Amino acid sequence: MPPDATVNGTTPAVTADPRGRGAASLEFAGVIAGYGGGDVLKGVSFRVPEGGITCVVGPNGAGKSTLLACVSGILRPRAGDIRFRGESLVGLTPRQILARGVVQVPQNHSVFPQMTVLENVESGGFIVRDRTEVRRRLQAIQESFPVVTERARSKAGSLSGGQQRLVEFARCLMLDPALVVLDEPSMGLDPRTRRMVFAAVRRMHEQGRTILLVEQNAKAGLRLSTDGVVLENGRVRLVGSGREVLEHPEIGALYLGGAVAPAGAGGAG
Repeated sequence: MPPDATVNGTTPAVTADPRGRGAASLEFAGVIAGYGGGDVLKGVSFRVPEGGITCVVGPNGAGKSTLLACVSGILRPRAGDIRFRGESLVGLTPRQILARGVVQVPQNHSVFPQMTVLENVESGGFIVRDRTEVRRRLQAIQESFPVVTERARSKAGSLSGGQQRLVEFARCLMLDPALVVLDEPSMGLDPRTRRMVFAAVRRMHEQGRTILLVEQNAKAGLRLSTDGVVLENGRVRLVGSGREVLEHPEIGALYLGGAVAPAGAGGAG
């Protein structure tokens, strides 16, 4: 087991970054949450370091979507806390969380199909009152995402799945977020388009944004990320750098859709 990775810890520690990055942008502390009478998340604790890409992976039903619902304010935890830059997000509305700089791009495509690409992107700045600032952000986004200019007058519904995902990224950047939360951004995309989408994620990171990524394609997501977290049955089972989690001997079972082997039980192929 890599020396800095933690398995089955009650309070897993994120590996320190050799470049000095380490302050938590987002922190989960004992989060318990679910729907109806059942808890999906059962005491989740981990940190999302400022300035990094943190990828959360795990089998279906591990609690990944529930975790993101709690971050965005759609679901309120029954216990525990979620803090963004030291301030609790629990109990805030989705709009209030947006205003604090936390923006989520959902798993399912969310473009307005009958609106143009440009109209879709501009709609992302709906809570920004300074129109000069809106224009400045739009110009910067057009430079980073050429599809916004090239297909500006096209109906968003006419774009390919990968192009729609890029438009969603561009739209979320209109709020100039400090934390971008991405739910399965590569789902349903072919390998070439997936690489294009991951390149866009990398570009957002290089621009100084912290990324929290849930990704079904665990290998690709962890290769992209500075930090990795494994969820299983609503609990954190492994935390470390993206590379440590990817290379951990117990993680192979996850790639096959199975459970993480108990600590000390030997690796799965």
